[in-house]
Amino acid sequence: MYNKQCIVTLDLEGVLAPEIWIAVAQKTGIEDLKLTTRDIVDYDELMQGRLQILKRENLKLSDIQNIIGNLGLLKGAKEFLDELRRHTQVIILSDTFLDFAFPIMKALDFPTIFCHRLIVKDDYIQSYELRMKDQKTKTVQSLQALNYKVFAAGDSFNDTGMLLAADKGVFFNAPDSISKQFPNLVSTQSYSELMREFEVFYDSI
Repeated sequence: MYNKQCIVTLDLEGVLAPEIWIAVAQKTGIEDLKLTTRDIVDYDELMQGRLQILKRENLKLSDIQNIIGNLGLLKGAKEFLDELRRHTQVIILSDTFLDFAFPIMKALDFPTIFCHRLIVKDDYIQSYELRMKDQKTKTVQSLQALNYKVFAAGDSFNDTGMLLAADKGVFFNAPDSISKQFPNLVSTQSYSELMREFEVFYDSI
């Protein structure tokens, strides 16, 4: 349709694709890498811990990229995103890295993604560089400043700023331990539920 000033912002991992670090943990057997922003709210603390583990285990960027290349999408994710993009524009707002995102974006037919980047030397991840701090929330606020209505969906603590800033923010498959802390945000458990929330929002604009 594209007849309304509306943009959808979606988290990537947990909403459209499996959690990358959990997949790496399962493939390598490194249990410590299963921790995500659902477990540790402070993103820098989480990433510094991951970097220490990668160094300890001698894991290379290419090792992780090979795992991501076989990761695939969550069931129904591509169809859901295709349907959304028939109505309006969609931006993926993710705390992943450009170095990880390509195979997932390819599987999704290359939607726009805003994320961060890794600092790599000789195939080893040295550090990371945020595109900007709290980029999800700031992107939503910037879109609103451009007179867009924003519908947002995410599943974790690092999405809550985005969800609260959006004109309509919705949890998707968020753990009860997180969603119960934000009772004013609707929780959905399937793409059909999430699409219904979007359609109600879209019709109200």
